[in-house]
Amino acid sequence: MELVIEVLRPIAWLLSRVFFKIRFYGVENVPKGGACILTPNHESFADPIWITIPIKRKVRYMAWERFFQIPVLGFVMRIFGAFPVKLETTDTAAQREAIELIKQGGLLVIFPEGGRTRTGKLMPFKAGAFRLALAHGVPIVPVTINGGYEIWSTHRLLPRPGKLTITYHPPIAIEKFSESAGRIEMKEQARELARQTRAVVASALDPANIEPESATVP
Repeated sequence: MELVIEVLRPIAWLLSRVFFKIRFYGVENVPKGGACILTPNHESFADPIWITIPIKRKVRYMAWERFFQIPVLGFVMRIFGAFPVKLETTDTAAQREAIELIKQGGLLVIFPEGGRTRTGKLMPFKAGAFRLALAHGVPIVPVTINGGYEIWSTHRLLPRPGKLTITYHPPIAIEKFSESAGRIEMKEQARELARQTRAVVASALDPANIEPESATVP
């Protein structure tokens, strides 16, 4: 599978460069080894593929199960390391897979908005990815995708040419949450970490494309 990715990577990069003028910034901020969680905003169908292109290590990421029903896209997403998650319910199987991946020192991508933006604006972040980071003391790398909505929004069947930039921000070091602390404190820390991470992601976006700050969704 990794060999297939290495074959497809330059093809994906070339197509994205030609049609979307893709640019990557701060790729060196992605750790070359060890457990890590990338938390990008979610603008389009192809976000997981775009953010994977310059990363020279195995990447796994949660993706809405309905994406896998789209011909070609679902197949390519699996090749690039996706595993399905049900957004409508608590998906314990996906959670277990994510935890096991972290324990094995893997690189996991979680879209903290919980789904693609339908307005083009950055939505509130859910706390799940940040609870996972706190529970295992795993660093977070905020990632900003800019231009994906204009290229392939939820309202478009096919992508169109555009300009796309992917920014990998410096890692946020996470101290493992003490098991002696209460669940309420854990929840509050996760919400604060979500707000902090969202602010970093927002820093590389046009302010007009950011929803007003609000309470983090549990």
